Amino acid sequence: MRLRRTAVVLLLAATAALTAVPASAHGGQPDRFPTGTVTAADGRTALTDAEGRRLRLRGFNLDKYAEATAADLDAVAAQGFTLVRLPVSWTRLEPERGRLDPTELHRLQRLLDRADRLGLLVLVDFHQDVYGPKFGGGTNGIPVWATRDDDLPFTPDPDDWFAGYFQPAVQAAFRHLYDDPDLRAWQADFYTRLARELRGHRSLLGYDLFNEPFGPVDGDPSDPAVLAAASAALEQGRLADMYRRLIAAVRRSDSRAWLFVEPTVLVGQGVPTQLPGFADPRPGAPRLGYAPHFYDTAVEGGADWNPADGFVEQYTAAITGYPAAHRLPVLVGEWGPPDSRTPGNSELVRRQVAAMDGFAEGWTMWYWCRGNGGYCALDPAGRPAPGDEPAFGPYPVAVAGTDVRVDGATVRWRADGTGRGSELLLPPAAFPHGARVAVSPADARVEVVQPTDGRAGTVRIRLPHARPGTTVTVSLTAR
Repeated sequence: MRLRRTAVVLLLAATAALTAVPASAHGGQPDRFPTGTVTAADGRTALTDAEGRRLRLRGFNLDKYAEATAADLDAVAAQGFTLVRLPVSWTRLEPERGRLDPTELHRLQRLLDRADRLGLLVLVDFHQDVYGPKFGGGTNGIPVWATRDDDLPFTPDPDDWFAGYFQPAVQAAFRHLYDDPDLRAWQADFYTRLARELRGHRSLLGYDLFNEPFGPVDGDPSDPAVLAAASAALEQGRLADMYRRLIAAVRRSDSRAWLFVEPTVLVGQGVPTQLPGFADPRPGAPRLGYAPHFYDTAVEGGADWNPADGFVEQYTAAITGYPAAHRLPVLVGEWGPPDSRTPGNSELVRRQVAAMDGFAEGWTMWYWCRGNGGYCALDPAGRPAPGDEPAFGPYPVAVAGTDVRVDGATVRWRADGTGRGSELLLPPAAFPHGARVAVSPADARVEVVQPTDGRAGTVRIRLPHARPGTTVTVSLTAR
């Protein structure tokens, strides 16, 4: 159904004219799919659209528990977000070796169909936590039929689920997954078949190849040096080999999708990844990216964040070297505190949003749900959870320029001199009645479109006379 819209046009010069940003032929929604990259002098690699504009993608994780509906996708899009990270479970999709479950596959297809119509992008996340259901993971993770634990013990810790990774049975299961030729072949075959089923959706951004990878730790995992050495060995050896297999596996079915690799979770403790670079066998330019997670260990353990602990600065320093060295765009796949309502965690959300603006081309917060705490980004009424408001702020989704910066409700960049349009999104949580917009330089051509149905507004800007390098400043004030 076509939206009824009220356009508030701000002409900032007497001769300024309204210029629309082209929409795609798919339901009138812009095509956000990144077709390429561009690397700046500082080594940061941006995603670019078909017009060469720099893209910023923001959104949420949903569906780890197979609970997502079309209404959830509608709500994400209505709030002005452009991306969802969709965890999928090997266990649910292939409960028996060699047969994809048609009901689960159809459910995923319906979600992608809906995302197609909404203009959302979807990053499919091959998810696991503590390997799989044999170790208490429900229906999430790697199937029991692909679990070999050598009959070693597993004793769960109800107060620390992550400790399960260090149990002997789980360590053995990961070792077999990395090392056993038949398990490696079965995993690769699963990726190839699923990619064949999902390709063709214009919403399909690509794949996060393995959620929070882990592996054998020889020694005391409470010793930071032992854990760092084990992480480095895994990333340089077994994990790197897995990523090469999985990149090749997806590429057998899909040459369009972007493929993202994750480091181990130690990056959250300020430990830089030791992953090598990877080749992409697709024709043309590579479509590879880096998808770390952004979690503070103490906060995950229930503490309120201490702004003096240096976490954000240490993480930023640890995260930037690898993608710069390999010219990879960064998309933070998971971030967000388990309870944003406490004073320290509210500040953490604000600081994380600001930090990611400086090093990432996109992010997906954990988690799109309603509740009181427990990672839910929404309160029971569907509003941003207290403390999570910075995640619902305005942002530039497509910019014809460089050095893009967001400071609260002010967005700046340097024009590229092409005259192409730029586009900012105004989530209704922050701008329920639209925005007043001030733009410099004064001869900018500006259009503000505010839907009347509560959906996100849009600011479209053209600079037909700006020279390359001209500073553009957009200041937004809620009406």
